[in-house]
Amino acid sequence: MSALSLILTALAALCAIFALLYLLARRIDNYGIVDVAWAYAFAALATFYALAGPGWPLRRALIAALAVVWSLRLGTHLAIRVIGHHPVEDGRYIQLRKDWAGVFAPKMFGFFQLQAGSIVLLAAAFALAALNPAPALHPLEYAGAALWLLAIIGEALADAQLAAFKKSPANKGKVCDVGLWHYSRHPNYFFEWLIWVSFFVFALGSPYGWIAIIGPASILYLLLRVTGIPLTEEQSLRSRGDAYRRYQQTTSAFVPWFPKKS
Repeated sequence: MSALSLILTALAALCAIFALLYLLARRIDNYGIVDVAWAYAFAALATFYALAGPGWPLRRALIAALAVVWSLRLGTHLAIRVIGHHPVEDGRYIQLRKDWAGVFAPKMFGFFQLQAGSIVLLAAAFALAALNPAPALHPLEYAGAALWLLAIIGEALADAQLAAFKKSPANKGKVCDVGLWHYSRHPNYFFEWLIWVSFFVFALGSPYGWIAIIGPASILYLLLRVTGIPLTEEQSLRSRGDAYRRYQQTTSAFVPWFPKKS
């Protein structure tokens, strides 16, 4: 299968799947499920590329394994959160209902289709590796795999620390500032971005690997400027007020670093 047919087949399938997912979201009246599907879709796409791509089998298997482990971990983490809060939606979608009042249905359908397109775009690293016929791993591919291991451990640890903090009744209404959260207000986002950097580094071992920069660049923009930190912090300020403002004043927003003295 050629590179173009590989990518177009993936795009068509994902657009159809996310159209059906939109209908399901309408039925259960919870659009937060798109986050879960978005995360899980990378595992399916990476597997498809690995099975259908013409590249060296070991490379295809390795990049697929990295993508699948990350995708399933993130998807399951999000699924637990969405299911646990249902029928209450994530605050972002509650806000979108207000912002898109009157045209919510068509805009949300378009949003779901954009998610499908973004998966194909962001997964460029997986496609490039699956197309590479070189019969040996490049040093950059080893480096990418090592960085991926560090990043996924960091993200899992950040998620576990936040979950443990929230689980304690004594912490209700308080700001989580323990563990990695003592050094960054969003260590989960930082390590999530680092995973995308690792995919980019891995892709650099393949021809035209530089194209995969779209992954970490896009994710960084979304996390810093759009749906990541801005919306999360708005919600935190509404729920925790001055306590979170003090946290903002002392703690790095993204990259883990030593806190400032208050």
